[in-house]
Amino acid sequence: MSTETLEVLEPGMLTTVQDRGRYGYQRFGVPVSGAMDQFALRAANLLVGNEDGAACLELTVLGPRVRFLADTWIAVTGADLAPALNGQPLPRWQSVKVARDDVLSFGGAQDGMRAYLAVAGGIDVPLVMGSRSTYVKAGIGGFQGRALRAGDVLSTLPPRSGFAERKLPAGEEPPVYGHEYEVRVVLGPQDSAFTEEGIKSLLESRYVVSIQSDRMGYRLEGPPIQHVKGPDIVSDGTPLGAVQVPGNRLPIVLLADRGTTGGYAKIATVISVDTGRLAQAMPGDSVRFRAVTLEQAHAVLREQEAVLEAIRRQGAPAVHPLRVLVDGEAFEVVDESGTVLAARDARDGAGTVLSSHRARATLAGQSFEFEVEVQERSTQNG
Repeated sequence: MSTETLEVLEPGMLTTVQDRGRYGYQRFGVPVSGAMDQFALRAANLLVGNEDGAACLELTVLGPRVRFLADTWIAVTGADLAPALNGQPLPRWQSVKVARDDVLSFGGAQDGMRAYLAVAGGIDVPLVMGSRSTYVKAGIGGFQGRALRAGDVLSTLPPRSGFAERKLPAGEEPPVYGHEYEVRVVLGPQDSAFTEEGIKSLLESRYVVSIQSDRMGYRLEGPPIQHVKGPDIVSDGTPLGAVQVPGNRLPIVLLADRGTTGGYAKIATVISVDTGRLAQAMPGDSVRFRAVTLEQAHAVLREQEAVLEAIRRQGAPAVHPLRVLVDGEAFEVVDESGTVLAARDARDGAGTVLSSHRARATLAGQSFEFEVEVQERSTQNG
């Protein structure tokens, strides 16, 4: 059962409902859409206890002014658009508890271009082809297929129970975007359609984000990139971050609302970690490309996923391996598949058997099999 949670007092420049995107329909010509900065959206959701793909609000340059219609938890990530709660600065990249009639506003872009507002439970709009994301050009998904307007009221799904405040993991700081972007790319899939000089131009030149950029893609201005014969290829699929070079020989980085196929040669593909950062670039910001290997791209992605996993684990019950004591020495207990059994630091107060396992322990080369019942004991009365 959803709850009316947000009333839009002022819509901002471009505020839309977005999640991780609409997958499985590109073969029918339907763009993926979704958040331009996937990392920021996923982090915002995890900070309020949602699944990382829940629907949020994507705010562009100038955020909205909204009034909360119920007590809830929120988190604002991505660009610094100077958020304020009841006129006081709101901490970013952490969960914040808000009360009914509180007003959230934004002063405008200080660093970066797109911020994400997550609300506990996630924004509740109809699923369209498996996603709540807004594709404005076709009027698909989101809130009535459009950007938000003054007077709109948004509902949220039931939040997670027993939620506690979350922050970025120790040692992690909110991203600082600035105005100069180094973007890592893997060359291809059609880098052979470009001359050596053309590839050199891509990797050694400074480009500037054009004012004509949007959610479909970033047009870049700078030194031209030379094709071997011409820009045209037999149309094929367009992945997120593909760097197309059309007839004017200037690169276009394809982003969330990109078309599903394209007929221009793609010299490189921006790695997934950097597509979100690039989406924070404002017109006039500079971009430089650096080639990396697929293995290097995977390593960077694993680092980013580890940050998200650390946020997800906050507040989760601690897990400890089960051990048996033999003459005072502890031995871990494994199940029939060889997996170490574990118990959580959770109490139900009833001493109920939560699970039963066949297990084995090995001592001095001899194996012993037995049944293990995992129970939680109440500590309310000592």
